[in-house]
Amino acid sequence: MMELNPQELGAVANRLRRAQGQIGGILRMIEQGRDCKDIVTQLAAVNHALDRAGFALIATSLKQCLAEPGGANSADAQGLEKLFLSLA
Repeated sequence: MMELNPQELGAVANRLRRAQGQIGGILRMIEQGRDCKDIVTQLAAVNHALDRAGFALIATSLKQCLAEPGGANSADAQGLEKLFLSLA
């Protein structure tokens, strides 16, 4: 698998920081004894944010792979497909 350019992953890092903040909020909600529905709603939001971060990471990998001279090789393409499907 290829190495990713950290400069292209800024949006992914921002998404993960937001998810990290949401998880902290969920922990506080649990400690405060908040309503189950509110907690589950926030958990669903974090799951969605993590999924989006994963898809964005794979999309960045795919773009980088296709932009390389000679294009993507079969092993890279299969690896990316496997990663993509692991998020589904």
